[in-house]
Amino acid sequence: MPSPDSEEQAVYSQTEDVGTSVASGAAPYSGFSAWLRDLLFSIAVSFLIITFLYQPVRVEGTSMMPELHDQERLFINKYAYRFQQVHRDDVVVFFYPRDHQMSYIKRIIAGPGDTLRIDNGQLFVNNHPVAEPYVPYSYRDERSYPETTLAANQYFVMGDHRSISSDSRDFGPVDRNLIYGKAVFVYWPMDKMGVVR
Repeated sequence: MPSPDSEEQAVYSQTEDVGTSVASGAAPYSGFSAWLRDLLFSIAVSFLIITFLYQPVRVEGTSMMPELHDQERLFINKYAYRFQQVHRDDVVVFFYPRDHQMSYIKRIIAGPGDTLRIDNGQLFVNNHPVAEPYVPYSYRDERSYPETTLAANQYFVMGDHRSISSDSRDFGPVDRNLIYGKAVFVYWPMDKMGVVR
């Protein structure tokens, strides 16, 4: 029968051996190689996020001024509407209903089940006048649109620069399956960088 001292020594020796084997099996990273590894990992993760979650797009035209200007670059979230509802005032990107090879960017004005009309430029949704602070006075127009109730999968979209925008007043409501992204962030030019509101 071993003495208590020899048992304690055996446990100590095993612990010491394990510690030594772990230390000797680890491949030490130099400062530069660890930095390079982290940089490459960050680039790969960023690439995957931008490729599969966000998509860079370029604004062409002035119908969304003053929020978005011609030739600005922004990111759209391609998966936002898989997990949440499309809301009034969202700025969305969708396939043009008359030609699915073209994409438009507009603001959601009304959604499924809403009744809307426009009287001399004043928007009414469900018989309530809608204040639109994103449309400056100089960008308003006096167009009217007859009272319409949207179907279960339809959205009414308009540009913020009402006097020059081609939107649902011209081509009608947009089906939900044509909306493929939510505008989230302007990244170019640098002085315009910020969240889309």
